[in-house]
Amino acid sequence: MIKAKYTDKSIVADILAHSFEDNKSVNYIIKQDKKRAKRIRKLMEYSFDMCYFFGDVFLSDDRKACALLLLPDKKKTNLKSILSDIKLIVSCIGLSNLTKAMNREAKIKKMHPKELMYYLWFIGVDPKEQNKGIGSALLREIIKESFSMQRAIYLETSTLKNIPWYKKFGFKIYNELDLGYSLFFMKQE
Repeated sequence: MIKAKYTDKSIVADILAHSFEDNKSVNYIIKQDKKRAKRIRKLMEYSFDMCYFFGDVFLSDDRKACALLLLPDKKKTNLKSILSDIKLIVSCIGLSNLTKAMNREAKIKKMHPKELMYYLWFIGVDPKEQNKGIGSALLREIIKESFSMQRAIYLETSTLKNIPWYKKFGFKIYNELDLGYSLFFMKQE
């Protein structure tokens, strides 16, 4: 596992945009129009920036998988983050989806613990390289990193087939949210 550089933003956004193209949770907040694929990529670029400045961005050694991890207690509101949020609204969410997206985020935040956490926002593998163990190797390294930081890993998933995969690494479901689709809250300590 290697720590991504800012110049890796494009490769990370590519991997995640392709990996999350059909994800229910991502598509819930993205404006659904002919620019949907571009909007998903913009979301991943935004997420990269947030994790790069307020957490960690990792790539697998072969650069076929990546993970975005946020340290919510380190996230600061400043002019740059406000401008990034505005850009996200305009380029991804759209004004018509803004209330829905904000309500969703408030519900998610309410379910998050008050303790220090290592928030696994996104983990993805290039779709052509999936089922080869690359994502598993990356997740094992992330778990080691979380132990060294003495922080539990938290995540959400709306992809049912991912739940057994996370459970294999010691994650447990601690809550569920109905948003018209099920969003499962998981943690690994």
